Amino acid sequence: MKRPQSGPRQGLKHLAYSLYERRLLADLSSQPAPQHIGVVVDGNRRWAKLAGAETAEGHAAGAQKIVEFIDWCAELGVPTVTLYMLSTDNMSRSGEELDQLMRIIGDLLDQLAESRPGGRPLRVHPVGQPELLPEPLAQKLWCVTTATGSIPLVSPEGGADEEPCVHVNVAVGYGGRQEITDAVKDLLLKAADEGEDLRQVADRLTPDQIGERLYTRGQPDPDLIIRTSGEQRLSGFLMWQSAYSEFYFAEALWPDFRRVDFLRALRDFAKRQRRFGS
Repeated sequence: MKRPQSGPRQGLKHLAYSLYERRLLADLSSQPAPQHIGVVVDGNRRWAKLAGAETAEGHAAGAQKIVEFIDWCAELGVPTVTLYMLSTDNMSRSGEELDQLMRIIGDLLDQLAESRPGGRPLRVHPVGQPELLPEPLAQKLWCVTTATGSIPLVSPEGGADEEPCVHVNVAVGYGGRQEITDAVKDLLLKAADEGEDLRQVADRLTPDQIGERLYTRGQPDPDLIIRTSGEQRLSGFLMWQSAYSEFYFAEALWPDFRRVDFLRALRDFAKRQRRFGS
């Protein structure tokens, strides 16, 4: 594992980062926060290899970073976060690593169920195919979703009795192509159950009808998608929802992703002129 540095040089470095963070926060103070941020949490395995640690330690460090990241989002007023934690392709990893990862994700869910980022309640929503997960993890995901799902989302008008919450989509056993496939299947099966002619269904099919059946239905599309570890691709993450998202690719491996890196991403986002296809 990495050894913590100490001494005057480290103290000066910490001071410099602290001052830089304050400057970034000042720059962002007049900018609206993104309403939905998606994150591809990439680099846990490479982090462990560079640290001379077991792969499981990299995944555990990545899970702890997720807890920190949600706190940062709550602090800066980001109401919705989607975390790409385990893709359908990842399900083919070695049995031992997958078992360790499932346990770590289960422990993370326990933490999320008890957390109040920024003093706010947290609402967990599963994104993916829970039927692909081992029964204990699928059951835990259902329990955490049920326990936190009673927390109301705040309407744009707000409400005296409603407390703002952080909505966290946990993408586990997730694939973007499968999400779109599932949405179309749901639409066609419903039409068939109602005795509709499928040619007529196809003739009047609209993007909105598919969007209403996605895993994130009812939520705003992501304004910003961040991927760590230097990779510059989405790997199937929110393929439909990200049509007009802004992308930010960070070189840091996920466990090394710092608050200052997050603030840089938000500053970069604030400088962009969003066109939404125009």
